[in-house]
Order: sequence, then C-alpha cells, then structure tokens
Amino acid sequence: MLIMMAAALAAAQADGPEQPDLDWLAGYWLSCEDGVEVAETWSARRGGIMLGTSITVGDDAFSWEQMRIEAEPEGLVFHAQPRGQAPAAFRLARGGPNEAVFENPAHDFPQRVIYRRDGDRLTGRIEGGSGSRAQAVEWHYRSAPLNARCGERGQSQ
Repeated sequence: MLIMMAAALAAAQADGPEQPDLDWLAGYWLSCEDGVEVAETWSARRGGIMLGTSITVGDDAFSWEQMRIEAEPEGLVFHAQPRGQAPAAFRLARGGPNEAVFENPAHDFPQRVIYRRDGDRLTGRIEGGSGSRAQAVEWHYRSAPLNARCGERGQSQ
C-alpha cells in the first residue's frame, strides 16, 4: 500500500500544474511528401511521461526513432534516440497549447526540436548549427487513423 501511495504521489507531482500540457501532441501523425512516408505516434501523458516513435520509409530512405517527453526535476525533457545514434536530451524552453520548443545548445545537430499543431496538422522541425552552417529540417503531418499509410484513401501524397 505504501508503494502504491508513493507511486501515486510521484505521478501527481510529475503531472502537476507547473508542467505544461502537451497532450495535444498525442496521436498518429502521417507525412506523405516527395515519395517519403513518415509516421509519428505519441501517447498521451501518463505518470509524467509521453512515449513516441517515428518511422520513415521511402525509395532511398529507412529510419526510425524512439522518443519520450518526461517530467524531470528541471522540467519537461524531450529524449530522442534515432536509429544508430546515441540518445540526446533537450529541455523544454517554451511550451503551451499547440507549441513546444525543446533545446540543447551543446548538441551538434539538432539543437532545437519544435512541434506546432494547427487543427489536424502537426509540424515537426529540427534546427541547429551556427552562422553559415545553420540548418533546419521540417516535416508536415496530418492526423490519421492508427497505422494508416500514404496512398490510402484520404491520405495526401
């Protein structure tokens, strides 16, 4: 019983009012651009954590990534581990209803991970570098039924 109470207290603290609500990110998101399919899935926050996965498939592309957004003592932290790379952590710089910006200035690339939602559309963007070497990559997703694929009825190409 004591363990259950401690777990409930930890979950309540992790989901406390000081943490912005990022549940608007939860869902299945699909991007169908230039012959490349990117599917990103996010859980709603439970016990102070949101879990995410991403898979990219195309003629010359295949990759995946495991992600999580976790309540930690310093605030919300986005953890990403792309296929074949070391994990990286990015602290929430600002977040609110429909936008979250995570930063790690010490990371090589990216240094910023940004999500913005507008209705059934989600934009994911990574940025980084310095001076003339600044770079950015952006994905444009639409909300889709779980496990939908590009080219299925109702999905844009």
